[in-house]
Amino acid sequence: MDVSPLAATELAGGGWLPAGCGVLVERIALAAALIASGTGRWAMADDSAATVGRVRSADGVEIVYSVRGAGATALVLIHGGLANRNFWAPQTASMTGAYRVVALDLGGHGESGRNRAAWTLPAWAADVRAVAVAQDLQRVVLVGNSLGGAVALEAAALLRGRAIGVVGADTLHLATHSIPVAEARARADAFRTEFAGSCHAMVEQLFYPGAYGELRAWAEREMRATAPEVAVGMMEGFGGYDLAAAFRGAGVPIRAINGDLWPTDVAGNRAVTPDFDAVIMKGAGHYPMLERPEEFNRLLAGVVAELERKAPPAAPAS
Repeated sequence: MDVSPLAATELAGGGWLPAGCGVLVERIALAAALIASGTGRWAMADDSAATVGRVRSADGVEIVYSVRGAGATALVLIHGGLANRNFWAPQTASMTGAYRVVALDLGGHGESGRNRAAWTLPAWAADVRAVAVAQDLQRVVLVGNSLGGAVALEAAALLRGRAIGVVGADTLHLATHSIPVAEARARADAFRTEFAGSCHAMVEQLFYPGAYGELRAWAEREMRATAPEVAVGMMEGFGGYDLAAAFRGAGVPIRAINGDLWPTDVAGNRAVTPDFDAVIMKGAGHYPMLERPEEFNRLLAGVVAELERKAPPAAPAS
């Protein structure tokens, strides 16, 4: 795998992906099979029926979010770095029968405010908490893609008594993964000096070669709409971040629904947090919820059902 600062492949859109993963020949062969089977077709779901809300985060940044559906359990969907809540459109459109589905734009992304001094994981976790409190969510499963996985861990610690689990979507592959400060700064410099090129190089690493061309192009356009200063601050903030501490501090079961572009170290993660498990979608890349949404939604519903069974009984309404 290319580990140059420009490609920023271990970050994969702000996620946490271990280096040295994948075999190019296998990727090409599997991509050919995906294309031949027609699974590269993709279309965005319509989220126009959602109720849109706004709330101030702890530092005053306005956070925009959408809400659909009803149910005792709320799914709070957290996008990755340089993305936005549209990356969860197939879930907000299709999973509202059994759950209250909330998708937010983290600070600096999508429609949310950009007036933040530092773009850090704890600050983004505070965005999630602000939305959960504003909606009075009492039984929450935090679902995060890429960067959103680490944000979900941090948010779980802020939502004690409300969060019942964290579910990563192609993220949280290796709890002990850490990015040296110097490397994070180099990657930040790449986005500072050549934002469009850095976005393109990064997106190219997130899919099997040749697969999902329309989705790939759409994701790149969405990422390039993010302010470059947010990307730079995000990259700098990754330096030295202690992901293992976030695993240990979440205080809830941690699950993952991951593609197989990068391996998920289930045994290694359990050594950090015993209550960890993962489901692997063979042939899926970094956006399994968009690449194969029906399969992802089915797997997510199964994981959520398990988390509901493990959770303490919901408190009676007052």
